[in-house]
Amino acid sequence: MEEKYIKHRYEPILPSKDEWPVVKLARERKEFVSRVSASAQDKILTLTGKNPDILKEELETTLYREKLRIKQNPWVVDPDDEGDFWGKVKAALLQINSETKLNRSKRLEAYKEILERITNRYSEEIASNFNHQHYKFTRSVVTYGFSRLLNAARVKGFKSIFSNQYTLQDKIQITGETDQLRDLATKGTIVMVPTHFSNLDSILIGWIISVLGLPPFIYGAGLNLFNISIFAYFMNALGAYKVDRRKKNLMYLETLKTYSKEAIQFGCHSLFFPGGTRSRSGMIESKLKLGLLSTAIEAQRTNYQNDINDISGKIFIVPVTINYHFVLEAPSLIKDYLSITGQERYYKENDEFSNSYKISKFLVKFFTKGSDISVSVGKAMDVLGNYVDEHGDSLDKYGRKIDPRDYFISNNQITVDQQREEEYTNMLGKRIVEEFHKINRVFSSHLVAFTAFELIKQRNNKLDLFDLIRLPEEEIFLPYQEFKEACEMVYERILALKAEGKINIAPHMKRSMDEIISHGLDNVGMYHAKRPLIKNRQGDIVTEDMSLLYFYHNRLHGYGLEKLF
Repeated sequence: MEEKYIKHRYEPILPSKDEWPVVKLARERKEFVSRVSASAQDKILTLTGKNPDILKEELETTLYREKLRIKQNPWVVDPDDEGDFWGKVKAALLQINSETKLNRSKRLEAYKEILERITNRYSEEIASNFNHQHYKFTRSVVTYGFSRLLNAARVKGFKSIFSNQYTLQDKIQITGETDQLRDLATKGTIVMVPTHFSNLDSILIGWIISVLGLPPFIYGAGLNLFNISIFAYFMNALGAYKVDRRKKNLMYLETLKTYSKEAIQFGCHSLFFPGGTRSRSGMIESKLKLGLLSTAIEAQRTNYQNDINDISGKIFIVPVTINYHFVLEAPSLIKDYLSITGQERYYKENDEFSNSYKISKFLVKFFTKGSDISVSVGKAMDVLGNYVDEHGDSLDKYGRKIDPRDYFISNNQITVDQQREEEYTNMLGKRIVEEFHKINRVFSSHLVAFTAFELIKQRNNKLDLFDLIRLPEEEIFLPYQEFKEACEMVYERILALKAEGKINIAPHMKRSMDEIISHGLDNVGMYHAKRPLIKNRQGDIVTEDMSLLYFYHNRLHGYGLEKLF
């Protein structure tokens, strides 16, 4: 039976915007930013043991790294007064260090003043600027604009631009546990964790949230996206708070995590990409950045500490997998992945999403071709990775009800235990990765790319990955019949995995193998100048770009399918 996907717009679960948590947060923005700053200061002081020497070292490290960032990796979106601000921090530190008469406690107070200035600045910089009117406008523009492009492509003639024959839900297929998500969003707080492949993901997920009738979520968006005017407008309107991945210092990271934790506690549904950044390899993320994820666990524990033990204080983790036939940024992402040496370095954003014109051109291309997207919503879990039932109650692996509160108790009371919470964060990260793989939907493009790359690899089994990618394209060809038989073998294994609940497939995968292959070849990397996979005049399967073929092949990494070859 074909898997159903959502074709209607849900009624809003909170019709009045005044009930939206993000609107309440926007109203209290000033107080909220102050609370984040104060809370971050407390956390940093705890981490440094309130030792003035350790705090001084952290302040100096922050100053050094920020001066370096301003000099070596400036962005358009950076505020004009950056140099001035950090110059004053440097002067204040020199002043304290020159005063020999200050005792330990006075030095600590002086350093705390500088810390307060830094966390205030970071909190203000991170905080979102949600505006309900902008949100409404953006939502209608995205829906109207995308729909017009879609109909212009599918309906012929002048009237096509005004046609409503096709909706975005024909293009973007929403599947999975949507009813559970909507229901739990009225009971507790949702933390949505999607896979991340393209800069388009943020706008796409914002649209999905709206279609499902959910109030706007807050989410962390890379500050680099605010360099681009069209994205900056969308990000601000959709409730994004800013994440600057150039900043690796303790002060910034703790302020960012505190912002996320406080917002979740406030009751704002939240979204972050746990992979931290777009998947450079094209693989589903297997190692997650656990910083922001840990804030959900902290917020849950704090709710229990504040005696919010009912369903209203519960935090639900909802994994989401996004599937594309085509990722605009694939050439630069895979190039970056292949050149990574493992050393930490400045990453300069330089890809196909570098300006508004290129994005607009991509959107026109994307919506006027027949390439679909699917968004799979997974089962909700508690912060320990246990599934929850329709009432929001946590269940163990045998389906028995359990109380997550018990996991935060020692000596009969809720306690703060950083080591324990780190372990819980690791457990949750592993569970999210498992769910990503389960709810992933195989597209025809994934199947043909995976099979072709593995056949080429099998034929050149003495070469390592880098030598394989350097193979001259003109020497690579796969006879169609051999390729088809290999695709059938992989497909049979995928169906077996599906029967075990370990993967899913898109509706177009229910056709004959020749049709699946034809569909896959038409769609895989369809707008790249060099196509990862095509059929030549002789009917053989050839590639124009091995590294791109590797990128699209990687979508099926992690299922053990390589063992078939």
